[in-house]
Amino acid sequence: MSTETAISLFLTAGFVGVLGILIKYFGMVNLIAGYDSGKVTNKEGLADFVGTNTLYVAGISAAVAVAEYIQPFERYEAIWIFYVFGVVLLAVRMVRGSRKYEASQ
Repeated sequence: MSTETAISLFLTAGFVGVLGILIKYFGMVNLIAGYDSGKVTNKEGLADFVGTNTLYVAGISAAVAVAEYIQPFERYEAIWIFYVFGVVLLAVRMVRGSRKYEASQ
């Protein structure tokens, strides 16, 4: 790949990182997709949980951007498989884990 890919991934990591900070440290849970204030019983807990996991996604993105830029080993492109797997795993964790902050029906 190229330097342009690394730059775009750094920008993505920065954007996702800003979202994570806004959710976790400023309690902006309205940034969470599917957020329903009528169902959520622990707004602070939800903000901490989703914000932390969003920051993990930003960290993984930044790490892959560094690897993309420095190309540390032969066939380093395989790191993209782990990147996709990690992001999907964290997304599933966020969706499933956020349910514990909702009132049961």
